[in-house]
Amino acid sequence: MSPKSAVALLVSFIAFGVKAQVDSSKIKSYSDQVMVRVNFDTNIEKYVFTEGPEDSAEETILSINNKTRASFSIDYRIISATVSFTPSFLPGNNDNELKGSSSYTDFRFRFFPKRFIQTVYYKNVKGFYIENMKDLFPEWREGKDPYFQFPDLRVQSFGGSTAYVLKKDFSLKSIYTQGEWQKESRGSWVPFVDYDFSVFRDILEGQKSKEKQYSFGANMGYFYNWVLGARKRVNIAPNVSLGFGGMFSSSWDIRGDGTKFNKENMQYLTFRFATGLHIGYNTDRFLFGGKFNMNAYAYNEKENRSVQNNNMFGLLYIGYRFPPPIVVKRNYDKVQKKIPIL
Repeated sequence: MSPKSAVALLVSFIAFGVKAQVDSSKIKSYSDQVMVRVNFDTNIEKYVFTEGPEDSAEETILSINNKTRASFSIDYRIISATVSFTPSFLPGNNDNELKGSSSYTDFRFRFFPKRFIQTVYYKNVKGFYIENMKDLFPEWREGKDPYFQFPDLRVQSFGGSTAYVLKKDFSLKSIYTQGEWQKESRGSWVPFVDYDFSVFRDILEGQKSKEKQYSFGANMGYFYNWVLGARKRVNIAPNVSLGFGGMFSSSWDIRGDGTKFNKENMQYLTFRFATGLHIGYNTDRFLFGGKFNMNAYAYNEKENRSVQNNNMFGLLYIGYRFPPPIVVKRNYDKVQKKIPIL
């Protein structure tokens, strides 16, 4: 996608909220307000391949040519409409000649039935390059020589997670969607299971290859929402989680006539680590803040060879809430009578 024409219109339903009882003395809900936001976000997807003995291991880092996106969104109850684009004037958004072109799509839906949080997602990433060229090729010149590129390497993932907040007066929604606000500092353990199906496709020197991975894991996380200030309008919310699981992999190469060869089936023990931080300022009308999340997923492919998938996501936002126009509220209420989940 060209930096000058990367304009995407995404209209989707996100953050589905199944109605639950909320302790209004400790948690404030904004579900009856319209929220408009301007966001700047970036995703970094990396695969780190480490091979050899620990004292002399060689590392190869595959990364996408990351872009900084700007977006404008309007939210009301469970509906969110977003317009996103990639400004070419921002640093790092105009280096396709050296790193190649990458595409990144990530759709996430969340449900909040009482203290459960159900997440489902779809992710599509295509176009990688070797990031640590200098380590592998000492004569390579940064800024002058192109990176070695894998333009046809594509990763599609379908997955989700099911979490449960152990403390009833703790609001994860205030961190995830800003649809609520925690009035008092609270923390909670959050156990969750995750599951994922990923498909890897590549064409290298005319040879097609494909791999399917099925993975699952059990995790334990801790979230804390620290509310600051005399009027309690600032929050700092860190989180961390650890987990273990398993992965089943099937891979093969594909001949020109479509037949498969070099088939291989493997099973792995996986390790997962995630951490994040949200800092925000909130009033009933005005809000702004930033988020950073990092997920690391690793497994040992064979003796002296490990694979690690790192995903880092950063977001800055500024928003404003206001009562919905009468015509919007009236029409939404009519639809809700026919579709109660809305």
